[in-house]
Amino acid sequence: MRRVLTGLTASLLLLLNTLFWIVPLLIFAVIKLALRGRWRDHASRAVMWFAETWAEVDKLIFALCTPTRWDIRGAEHLRIDRSYLVVSNHQSWVDIPALIQAFNRRTPFFKFFLKKELIWVPLLGLAWWALDYPFMKRYSKAFLDKHPQLKGEDLKITKAACALFKRQPVTIVNYLEGTRFTQAKHDEQRSPYRYLLKPKAGGVAFVLAALGEQLDTVLDVTVVYPNGRIPGFWDLLCGSVSKVIVDIRALPIERGLVEGCYESDPVFREKVQGWVNGLWEAKDERIKSIHAQRL
Repeated sequence: MRRVLTGLTASLLLLLNTLFWIVPLLIFAVIKLALRGRWRDHASRAVMWFAETWAEVDKLIFALCTPTRWDIRGAEHLRIDRSYLVVSNHQSWVDIPALIQAFNRRTPFFKFFLKKELIWVPLLGLAWWALDYPFMKRYSKAFLDKHPQLKGEDLKITKAACALFKRQPVTIVNYLEGTRFTQAKHDEQRSPYRYLLKPKAGGVAFVLAALGEQLDTVLDVTVVYPNGRIPGFWDLLCGSVSKVIVDIRALPIERGLVEGCYESDPVFREKVQGWVNGLWEAKDERIKSIHAQRL
């Protein structure tokens, strides 16, 4: 019963916090529609401040309601005025609050690439637009085979959507596995890694092509749940997650990963996939080492 009450209390507080901060965020989103140039940049920074404050209050709610200890490693040299590409393993919805714990107000507020259709989601679509989330239009291979003249148009659209990042730092998050880890998915893939699914290079290649010149560093993030059990979000709300480890490694962005066409150049595609595979091999060993410490 105590766990349920803790979960309901935390859920209610998180909901109230979201409803409170989404109001000024949306107000400034509407104001932003009418602005141009540096005034629009000021409105974007105000919206970002609301989002960061919302996240800080969420962190306070977790601290007050749950005993979870967030063990953040490697965050000492993060800077709010730098642009980052975050690549991370993905196991649970708990990974999102883990990223907030690690990066909020240490780096620019993080963003995900979203499908263009999601801008029409009530309230959230406008909030994502106000937060300058890049909305991308991706064409399927079958569609491009029928309309070859549109090849490369998705990248042009995304680069245009990311033009604001030339004036403001950004943190882009990419989950290379494309889905949350489960043992069933691991077995179905016959993944060569013990703790990870196979990584996909297409997403990170797309980000590097759209934003490579504006990014300063790759942050290789590894989220580990030390007891060996992957918790759900309700487990976190109920106070059943004792510890979460977020291990951060800063890596340089290799120029060779930016200069090439992933879709049309098989040599470049193999190079990017090899780089991603190397990251994942090191990550798998790092997770094994962290579990061996029994912390």
